[in-house]
Amino acid sequence: MSISTSFLQAAGVGVAIAAPVGPMSLLCMRRTLAGGWRDGLAVGGGVALGDATYALVAALGLSGVSGFALSYEKPLHAAAGLFLVYLGLTTFRTHHAGDDAREVGAARGGMRILWTSTLLTLANPPTIVMFAAVFTALAPTGGFEWTGALATVAGVFTGSFLWWCGLVTVAGAFRHAIGRKLRIWIDRVAGAALAAFGIVELRRAM
Repeated sequence: MSISTSFLQAAGVGVAIAAPVGPMSLLCMRRTLAGGWRDGLAVGGGVALGDATYALVAALGLSGVSGFALSYEKPLHAAAGLFLVYLGLTTFRTHHAGDDAREVGAARGGMRILWTSTLLTLANPPTIVMFAAVFTALAPTGGFEWTGALATVAGVFTGSFLWWCGLVTVAGAFRHAIGRKLRIWIDRVAGAALAAFGIVELRRAM
């Protein structure tokens, strides 16, 4: 299998894994509506980094790393659940005074949003099982060489990030078309949904 073929197949995997609607999709849209495209792309970039990290572990067959992540699955779910509940409550109580100040702070908070999104993605160890199963089907006879592994990881990141770019573009198109009252209601609905996702994560940790 050529490197370009591995890249394209992995990009398709990246899109397929990123596409299902979940807490990160909701967080990405809400961040885009509240803070602009930079915040939205920071969320998407963080998720893509998390996916690429698990893809690297699966492609290289690092059973020790994957075993460690799966061994601590419940604490990771608990941490992710608590943080999602916190995000939900914070989002629900958001006030929309001073949008200009939010824009100024967006650049400073971009890296924080990026790493937070990465950690939330990595807090879902079963993802590595999914990647391992997919990569077993994609791997050439004899397994991945290092060039094929890198192409596969790059493909996963690219496919995932392209999906988030599309989502940010769609959400951003509506950002200036909605008024303050509607944005408040969007925050309330998004906050309640994020908190609900957090409760689900906490139940998975029990």
